[in-house]
Amino acid sequence: MPVRPLPALLTSALALTLTALPLAGTASARPASPPSCSARAIEAASPHGPDVKALCAAIAGLPDKDATAALIRVGGKGSWHGVAGVRDMRTGAPALENARFRAGSSTKIVTAAIVLQLAAEGRISLDGTVQQYLPGLLTDDFEPITVRQLLNFTSGLQPGASLGEDVDDGYEHRFETLTPEEVVAASVAKGPDPDPDHEPGEHQRYGNIHYTVLGLLIEKVTGDSYAHQAAVRIFRPLGMRHTSFPAGPDPRVHGPHNRGYDWIDGKLVDVTEWNMSDRFAAGDMISTTADLERLLFALFRGQVVPEPQLKEMFTVPDVDGATMAAALERYELNGKEIWGKTGARPGYHTVVAATRDLSRTVVYSVNSTDAKGDGLAIAQRFAFPAFNR
Repeated sequence: MPVRPLPALLTSALALTLTALPLAGTASARPASPPSCSARAIEAASPHGPDVKALCAAIAGLPDKDATAALIRVGGKGSWHGVAGVRDMRTGAPALENARFRAGSSTKIVTAAIVLQLAAEGRISLDGTVQQYLPGLLTDDFEPITVRQLLNFTSGLQPGASLGEDVDDGYEHRFETLTPEEVVAASVAKGPDPDPDHEPGEHQRYGNIHYTVLGLLIEKVTGDSYAHQAAVRIFRPLGMRHTSFPAGPDPRVHGPHNRGYDWIDGKLVDVTEWNMSDRFAAGDMISTTADLERLLFALFRGQVVPEPQLKEMFTVPDVDGATMAAALERYELNGKEIWGKTGARPGYHTVVAATRDLSRTVVYSVNSTDAKGDGLAIAQRFAFPAFNR
């Protein structure tokens, strides 16, 4: 989606679009710099810790045309927390550091962890198939698809149903419901991928469909809802008290939160309320940066998924161009190997990432005005500085 011109903010608005509120030059829309970015804090930062100067530069000037707020937590050898921007563009109230947000595809970390726990318990085999655990879900046209292939995005399944390919298309459907079963049925109706190079296990193609099926598998094997399994297996044991899933099609973010915005038809539109039930186990989670940081540390330390199952989250399949393991993706930045996951929902962009030894971690929620657009540009601005040194 192209970046819309800044003057669009200055037009009159009705319904969910902005009232006339400039992004710059007003005290209400531009709160003071956070204490973590004071001249004294930058000067006192340890040379062995996070690059505080670069992190502060990343959040300086919010809100701007690309983001209305940012919450960043950096940990490992040294720590830093930063918050900037506004909670609500109408009022100019400052952003909340403890805000809840739509975590998008970082939900897949939780889904993968539950599946791997079930494997550790002997309730499923990673070499077992969809046809075995979910009989009748796929037609006879499909080759056997293993649980491991779903986890590492090599199942060969084609994308499922959608209520819009981008924010512009989806906005008018934001209060409609598309069930996980309908999403999967649409994928199955397309049949196996006609490209012979895309047979199960031969090609990695990232997409929600793999984890939507895993969510259904979790429910079938446990006889319980996916959301409840996430709560009893992950959230409660780790003390993630502010992480949950919406109740069915509930479009609201309950509890304290910063509102999300996106450019639609040249106007900055409030997109906070949105029914995300079709994202299910692939991207429907609501969380906080503190809770996701807690999950990150516990997961990497082996406190969520035991060995040898944990190695699945750090093992990229041996296929051309693959970068994803089970939920986590491998990156190289400034000579460091980093494992992480991004998440994007309208108005909200999330990153959860760390070195394997947890010497540096970063979790952020950015209220990006193009959250479903160029995620790399967002990460380069708000996440990459955490790994400068």
